[in-house]
Amino acid sequence: MIADESRAESEQEPDGWPDIPGDTAFTIKIREADPLVRAGFPAHVTVLYPFVHEDRIDALVHHELSGIFARHRSFALTFAAFGRYPGVLYLDPHPHDPVKALTADLTQRWPELVPYRGIFGPGLDPHLTIANHEGPATQDAAYDTLQAELAPLLPLRCHVDEVELIVWDGERWRNRATYPLGVAQRGVRADAVSVERMAES
Repeated sequence: MIADESRAESEQEPDGWPDIPGDTAFTIKIREADPLVRAGFPAHVTVLYPFVHEDRIDALVHHELSGIFARHRSFALTFAAFGRYPGVLYLDPHPHDPVKALTADLTQRWPELVPYRGIFGPGLDPHLTIANHEGPATQDAAYDTLQAELAPLLPLRCHVDEVELIVWDGERWRNRATYPLGVAQRGVRADAVSVERMAES
């Protein structure tokens, strides 16, 4: 996910993941997939990592974010297929388009943001990391076994109606705010709902 898709999320690494307290990101929690994950962090699909530093998220930014997410309808994701990056076994969410549309709107508004700090070129396709404890040399045998174990539990179908803003506090990622999708379409002020949830975080 956030700090490193190929290592446990809570570890701080000196080799290309310069996370500092106050770094933020947007994720979609996929609670239905938590029992499948072996990576040491909750099941999620990353929308944008990193976002701006926490210090920059004032009331105006929060209001803009609420409006951006309110324009997107809730959607369903189906997880039926596995995929691999070097050292990583993941589930491929279908379709990609709703997640990519969220990312595109955020990076259009904040064009200085580069997904994954540019380490993976233009970024990674939406994915849900299942395991990241094997190196490229050992992953095939280990992940073939794990994939065979988990395959009978698929497909998973999940409804997505909110996006979470999380912040790195130096030791772990914690929730900062929750932004509902499609709130304006339901006749509810997105900024009012999100401000209330942010205050509770």
